[in-house]
Amino acid sequence: MLAPTLDPNSFMPLSRWLAWLPAAALALVTMSGCTEQPTDDRSDANGLIEIYWWHSMGGALGEEVDSIAQGFNASQPQFRINAIFKGGYSETMNGAVAAFRAGEQPHIVQIYEVGTATMMAAEGAMYPVWQLMQDMEVPFDSADYLPAILAYYADSQGRLISMPFNSSTPVVYYNKDAFKKAGLDPLTPPATWPQLEQQVSQLLQSGMACGFTTAWQSWVQIENFSAWHNIPFATRSNGFDGLDTELLINREAQVRHIAQLARWQEKRIFVYGGRSSQSSTQFYNGDCAIYMNSSAAYAGIQENVTTFEFGVGFLPYWPDLIEEPQNSIIGGASLWTFRGHGRAEYEGIAQFYAYLTSREVQARWHQSTGYLPVTFAAYELTQADGFYQRNPGTEVAIKQLTRNSPTAHSRGLRFGSFVQIRDAINAELEAVWAGKKSAREALDEAVERGNVLLRRFEHANRKR
Repeated sequence: MLAPTLDPNSFMPLSRWLAWLPAAALALVTMSGCTEQPTDDRSDANGLIEIYWWHSMGGALGEEVDSIAQGFNASQPQFRINAIFKGGYSETMNGAVAAFRAGEQPHIVQIYEVGTATMMAAEGAMYPVWQLMQDMEVPFDSADYLPAILAYYADSQGRLISMPFNSSTPVVYYNKDAFKKAGLDPLTPPATWPQLEQQVSQLLQSGMACGFTTAWQSWVQIENFSAWHNIPFATRSNGFDGLDTELLINREAQVRHIAQLARWQEKRIFVYGGRSSQSSTQFYNGDCAIYMNSSAAYAGIQENVTTFEFGVGFLPYWPDLIEEPQNSIIGGASLWTFRGHGRAEYEGIAQFYAYLTSREVQARWHQSTGYLPVTFAAYELTQADGFYQRNPGTEVAIKQLTRNSPTAHSRGLRFGSFVQIRDAINAELEAVWAGKKSAREALDEAVERGNVLLRRFEHANRKR
C-alpha cells in the first residue's frame, strides 16, 4: 500500500489558509454572476479533445492520480485528461477561482470538503455532476454510492453536485503487543469510552507512558463525536438546509466529553499531541497505546510501526448518550466541474467520471492509497479480492461509515469559512488542555467565534 505524502486530512485548518477563504468566497459570489459562453472544444496535435484536471495530490498520491488519467486516456480514442498538480488544497482552490475570473478555468478541480459550501454558493460557475451526467446521457445512478459519501456532496434533493474522490473517516489504531502485556485481549479494542478508560488504566499500570492520543482534534473529538452520537453540531441540519446556521457544540454532550478528556489528561490517560498529525510519533514509537486518526493514515502507520503489531477499531462511544453509535462522517475532497467549456469537452468529462467511479478503478484507488471506495461495487470487488483479509483493519472504516443510514446530524457538515471555524475550535480546545479555560468556557467561546464567521459568510453570499 502506498503511503500518502500529504497529511490524509490536509483539509484541516492550517494557519496559512486563514487569510484567503473569505476572499475566495466573495470571488465565487462574483463568479456566480458571470455569463461565460461555452468556448470552442480544445484539441491537441493528434486531434484529441483535451480536458484539464487540477488536483492537490503530491508524491505517491500524485502518481496514482496520473495513473488514473493515463488509464482513461488509454481506454478510449477521443479525449485526453491532463492531470496537473497545483499545490495544496488552498492553492488549488485559489488558482481555480482566479482562472475562472480570467476565463481560463480548468474543466475539473479538486476541492477539499471544507470548501463545499463556498463552491455551492457559486451556482452559475459550477456544473452539478447529476446534471452533467444527465445532459451528456452517460449512465449514472446515485444508489451506487456509499450513502455517507453521497450525502456529503449532494444537494437538498439528494442529487450529487460534485464527484466524490478521496474520502476518509477517523478510526482507532491500537498497540496489540501493549494490550497483551497489560493482560488485555489484543483482538478487542475499546468499544465505549468507559471501556477505554478501564483498558488504558491497565495499560498505564503495565508501564505504558501514555494511554491514548488523537490527531485532528476538532474533526475527531467534536465533529465526528457529534455525528457518532447522532447529536447536532449546528442548526439547520448542520448547515445543509441554509446559510443561517448556528453552532451547537457547546451543548451538554460535547462539553462533558471535552471536560472528561481534560480530566484524563491529568492522569496521562489522554495526551494531547498537536492539532494535526503531530501525535503520530507518540504511537509509532510505542509511547501511546491508542491513537485516533484518519483511516487514510493506515499506510503511514503500516510503514512506520516496526516494533509492534497494531490493530484497528471503531471509534468509542458513550453508552449513556446513545445505545448504539450512528455513523461517522468523512473528510477529504471531491471533484467540481466548471462551466464555460464546449459540449464535446463535457462529454469527455462525463465519460471520465464514469471511468473514475468504475469498480476496478475505485478498488485500485482504495487499495493503493487507503482512501475509501466511493461505490458499493468497488467495496464488494475489494472484498472478493481478499484485500481485507490480507490487510486486517482496512475494512473497519467502511463498516463504521455505513453502520447506519445518515441522519440530519450524521450526514456531514456544510459551512462557509469552515477552515477558520475549525481553527477557532482548535484554539479553544488548546486552552482547555493548557488549563486556561473550562470545557464550558472554551466551547461557548468557540460557538461565539464560529457564529461570527458564519454570519459574515451568510452576508457575503446572500442572494441578491
